[in-house]
Amino acid sequence: ELTTVRVQDPRVQNEGSWNSYVDYKIFLHTNSKAFTAKTSCVRRRYREFVWLRRQLQKNAGLVPVPELPGKSAFFVGSTDEFIEKRRQGLQQFLEKVVQNVVLLSDSRLHLFLQSQLSVPEIEACVQGQGSQTVTEAILHYAMSNCGWVQEEESRP
Repeated sequence: ELTTVRVQDPRVQNEGSWNSYVDYKIFLHTNSKAFTAKTSCVRRRYREFVWLRRQLQKNAGLVPVPELPGKSAFFVGSTDEFIEKRRQGLQQFLEKVVQNVVLLSDSRLHLFLQSQLSVPEIEACVQGQGSQTVTEAILHYAMSNCGWVQEEESRP
């Protein structure tokens, strides 16, 4: 089984305002039976990764959860350099997570990677309080065409 996960295309949202942030495109391609959709593409921001890591830690018991790149308010260097370092760190985090069988069994991870649901919507869905099951939410997103993209040729 093969799972490729890429964090790419960082974009600054609300640029120039006090509430600007960067989100990243997460591209997933797999033939693993663990995933509902075999290809997906979502955008997530750093604080959603922080939430995901906390949830994985809660549910993983003694299994160590990979670290996220640091949240630095005092980064020395250019903003572009910081964003690229963070992108690489987020990619390494997800690569390690999807290789771990215990973490892979967490439905929050699947909704994070394969739906565009917000963090509260993911929580509601996992707790059975949403209008859809985890599988339905992923399939709904996949069928809406948002989740199906062609991988960029320019990326090695």
